[in-house]
Amino acid sequence: MSEPDWIDVATPDVHLRALSWGPEDAPIALCLHGFPDTAHGWRKVAPLLVAAGWRVVAPFMRGYAPSSTSTDGSYHVGALMDDALRVLEAAGPTGRDVLIGHDWGAIAGAGLAAMPDSPFQKAVLMSVPPADTFRPLGRIPDAGSLIAKLPRQLLRSWYIMYFQLPVLPEHSASFVVPRLWRQWSPSYDAREDVALVRDAIGAPESWRAALGYYRAAIRGSKPPPRYAELHEHWLSPLHVPTLYLHGADDGCMSADYTKWVEPALPPGSRAEIVQLAGHFMQLDRPADVARLITEFIGSGN
Repeated sequence: MSEPDWIDVATPDVHLRALSWGPEDAPIALCLHGFPDTAHGWRKVAPLLVAAGWRVVAPFMRGYAPSSTSTDGSYHVGALMDDALRVLEAAGPTGRDVLIGHDWGAIAGAGLAAMPDSPFQKAVLMSVPPADTFRPLGRIPDAGSLIAKLPRQLLRSWYIMYFQLPVLPEHSASFVVPRLWRQWSPSYDAREDVALVRDAIGAPESWRAALGYYRAAIRGSKPPPRYAELHEHWLSPLHVPTLYLHGADDGCMSADYTKWVEPALPPGSRAEIVQLAGHFMQLDRPADVARLITEFIGSGN
């Protein structure tokens, strides 16, 4: 497959750059990456989606070079949603477009799939359950089993609390990134991807931006007014038919949570556990992931 093209999108807050595979007249599969990853993380799945008739557009999320950092310091979910919508508009929406999000891309994707007027026909969310799955706790079936899993999950999520500390996290990129890849996808040789991540968020200002995603979410700060309306959706129930995928060997979050995700999805949705896959399933099991996605979204032709 030929090298991807580039799409440049200037917004009032950031300059976004996106990779684009496939013909420009095909419906778009907008692929949003997470942490610590880059748009290059879709390079193995993209050719398989293009072969099924889709155009894959994968932006580097704000703060991840070659996209710029935020001029107003916003790394709220509403800002990520706005970026995705602007990239879709720049790429040329077709009315048949779908969203595919992994990790932070799945968090932003859940917000986009919750919009009553979402421009996406279907969504695929990977590795991080939609926030609405666990809200409110009183409505969740078998809540006791879910609560029993929390202590182990807190240990797995050590990095989130670590990122809230002052000063120290800013100097930890070289330690944190390879450790998380080893922990989250233990059977995958991540050396190439760790190097790509270093290029994207190795600079101090970019690393602070990556930390900013977690700080904005945990500290509950308000987004700038331009993102406030979109930001309200990320904790809401999904409206768009959604495929939820989780790797059986995910070291970031247990695949066991999938049993709570599926009942919370809208009609026409389903959830699947990808066997032998870690957190970065689009890289360690690309054929399986692409097959499940194309079975759900259908052909782009």
